[in-house]
Amino acid sequence: MAFKLPENIETRPIAILGAGTLGRRIALMLATRGAEVRLYDPDAEVRGAGVAFATQQLPRVLESIQGGRAGTIVGRDDLAAALQDAWHVVEAVPEKLALKQEVFKQIDALSAPDAILASNSSSYCTSAFADSVENPARLLNTHYLMPPRATPVELMSCGRTDPAVIQLLADVLPGYGLTPYIVQRESMGFIYNRIWAAIKREVLAVVAEGVASPQVVDAIYTQATGEKNGPCRRMDAVGLDVVLSIEENYAEHRPGLPESPRRLLGQMIAEGRLGVKSGRGFYDYDTPASGRAQETPR
Repeated sequence: MAFKLPENIETRPIAILGAGTLGRRIALMLATRGAEVRLYDPDAEVRGAGVAFATQQLPRVLESIQGGRAGTIVGRDDLAAALQDAWHVVEAVPEKLALKQEVFKQIDALSAPDAILASNSSSYCTSAFADSVENPARLLNTHYLMPPRATPVELMSCGRTDPAVIQLLADVLPGYGLTPYIVQRESMGFIYNRIWAAIKREVLAVVAEGVASPQVVDAIYTQATGEKNGPCRRMDAVGLDVVLSIEENYAEHRPGLPESPRRLLGQMIAEGRLGVKSGRGFYDYDTPASGRAQETPR
């Protein structure tokens, strides 16, 4: 089915679905060209924290973007209102296939017919959601890492994406302070995450086997690589529940992966150690009165 690229994208809103760790960071980056960015989340506390984080960090991010202009970041608890006239919609909900498939059915029904629909999934290809969308020519993966510190965005077709959609995003994303990379063929885990998954899995195995503590792992890693944060701190920032969901999806599609990393994550989650967002993970974090951990900007 033919797809007509969106027009007037400079003034039309953008919608981000999910105000968690990555959703709020995507909203932050996409609010740097003057337009309205709508951050949708049914959880009022998460939505409010997401809007507050993005709004607070926006002036600092704008300093590094030539020609950047502050947009408006607003929270929405009504999906139809969030999607109204948006030219671009980014899904950033939890890594659960059935949930994402249902969300894309709703997005497809409620969004403008010329809206570009994208998933920020770390482990699911949008080919898995293509049947949820009437016109898959407008559907693709836009996989963000951890902006504003890490600004690459991987663009990957659902198998039926109009090449002009990918090219449009490749052309406009640099204006938001982002660096697009086109994935040449479908790949579960994309480019960077396949490399990171191997590192992460071995780190979890080292800790699970008692070879070294998380603190020692991070110390040797940061000293050897020059990175600011080690793998355990990075997993805490993402959320150990998210890390486990991704690992379970890899294991389902790639038999033979070691079980000890998933067992360790499951045990930690059962103990309420989800990382920064719960105040405890591999490390302990300062927790405000609301019960949610303070998110330290990176």
